[in-house]
Amino acid sequence: MRENAVTHALCISVDLPAWPAVVAIAQAHANLYATVGVHPDYTDTTEPTVADLVEKAATPKVVAIGETGLDYYRLEGDLEWQRERFRRHIRAARETGKPLVIHTRSSAADTLAIMREERAGEAGGVMHCFTETWEVAQGALDLGFHISFSGIVTFKNAVELKEVARRVPLDRMLIETDSPYLAPAPYRGKRNQPAFVRYVGEEIARLRGTTAEAIGEVTSANFFRLFKINKDLPAHA
Repeated sequence: MRENAVTHALCISVDLPAWPAVVAIAQAHANLYATVGVHPDYTDTTEPTVADLVEKAATPKVVAIGETGLDYYRLEGDLEWQRERFRRHIRAARETGKPLVIHTRSSAADTLAIMREERAGEAGGVMHCFTETWEVAQGALDLGFHISFSGIVTFKNAVELKEVARRVPLDRMLIETDSPYLAPAPYRGKRNQPAFVRYVGEEIARLRGTTAEAIGEVTSANFFRLFKINKDLPAHA
C-alpha cells in the first residue's frame, strides 16, 4: 500500500465468528479501519441481531455496518431470511449513525426497495463493488449513497459499468479492491491486494479525462468524510 500511495484501507466483516480477527487487524494499524456485519451469501453462520451489531459497532476502529445487502446470484429458494438480515443491518446503522456498506447482486430492485422502506438514507453509506446500471446507481444516489468501483471497471467487457463511472458525481465516488478478489488489469485472475486500487483510480481517470492524482484526492476525501475518519491522524503505525 505504502509503495503505491494508498494510505488507508477498510477491512470488511463478512460474518460474526471471523469478526474479532478483522477488527484486530484494524486496531493493530493506525491506517486501517473495520466494519461489522454478515454478508448475504453466508447461510450457515451466526445470525446477527440489531443489538449485536449496535454493540460491536461501538468497538474502536469500527466505522461502518456491513457488508450487508442482497445476493440472488448464488442462492435460490425462499430468501426472505436474507431480506430480514438486510433490514436488521439498516436498523443498526440508523441507530448507531454509522454508514452502511451494501452489496447487491442480481437483486437491485429489492435492494433499493428495502433501502427506501427502512430509511437507509438516514444512515447513508456506499454501494460497494458496484456492477449495476446507471438507473440503479441513480436510485442509490437519490438516497444519498456513494458508489464504489472495484477492479471490474478496468475489464474490457465492462462497457456499461465504465459509462456509470463517467457519470457518477465525483463527490459521491469511492474506489476499492474487494481483495482478495477481482484484481484489476493488468493483474486480472491473480490474487488482489489493497495496493492495486491505484489501477482502479487510473482507469476512472482515463474514462473521465483527468489525472489519477485527482481521482485519488477526491475519493480519499470522500472516504474520510463518509466514514468520519480524521485524515490528520498518522497514516502509518
